[in-house]
Amino acid sequence: MASPPERPARPLGPLALNTATTRGQWNLLQAIEGCARHGITGIAPWRDQLAACGVPEVARAIHGHGLTVTALCRGGMFTGADAASRASALDDNRRAVDEALAIGAQCLVLVVGGLPPGSKDLGEARKQVEDSLGELLVHAGAGGMPLALEPLHPMYAADRACVNTLQQANDLCDALGAGIGVAVDVYHVWWDPQLAREIARAGKRILGFHICDWLVPTTDLLLDRGMMGDGVIDIRGIRILVQAAGYAGFCDVEIMSAENWWKRDPDEVLRICVQRHRTVV
Repeated sequence: MASPPERPARPLGPLALNTATTRGQWNLLQAIEGCARHGITGIAPWRDQLAACGVPEVARAIHGHGLTVTALCRGGMFTGADAASRASALDDNRRAVDEALAIGAQCLVLVVGGLPPGSKDLGEARKQVEDSLGELLVHAGAGGMPLALEPLHPMYAADRACVNTLQQANDLCDALGAGIGVAVDVYHVWWDPQLAREIARAGKRILGFHICDWLVPTTDLLLDRGMMGDGVIDIRGIRILVQAAGYAGFCDVEIMSAENWWKRDPDEVLRICVQRHRTVV
């Protein structure tokens, strides 16, 4: 008996521009205009770019072009060597929530922070993260702003994020309850042998899906991300898993590339993003 045909994949989610992709060339208002020119209907700004252009002006520009704000990047960096530094970080995250609300973001992405200065205790760092998240949820919940935990590749455990797997992020979501979910960035999770299981476990808690590629060789672990299709990540396979888990949102292209894509004509970058989104993702 012939095998039944494979079920077709769900339709591809629309493309959004994470503005890290063009930060080498454009400010945030220019990125908004670029999205409009290229038919990109979503945008995920970074807070420093938002501050440089001004929240009211950015909100007007986004609204004027009918863009969906998939996320504000980023909050987090909760860990600290003392109570004062942790309290300061929490205050900054409350401001990030307010900024996300002001521009109509669908969520606030969180990169949680690594080891506090002078520490080698990952367990304590992760406890600080959980405690701060619990406090931030009170403020975020009052405004109805979902928080999206983004696990980062283990190479960043010391300095950027002590939450390094989707399993760890899911565990935190289970512990903290409503108002918090996950952002799945293929650059950070593609290597994980438990990825399919944890994507299914995350289910409706998936608040964002970030795309780029892992180059071989990689010349800089932070600033040498590849364009989709130029590296080794099975982006389409991960996208199918995410959508099968119930995610129906945007694919946010986030390429940090100091020596390549940040030096190109940004309109060329967006044209290629649109094309690769159709053919690779």
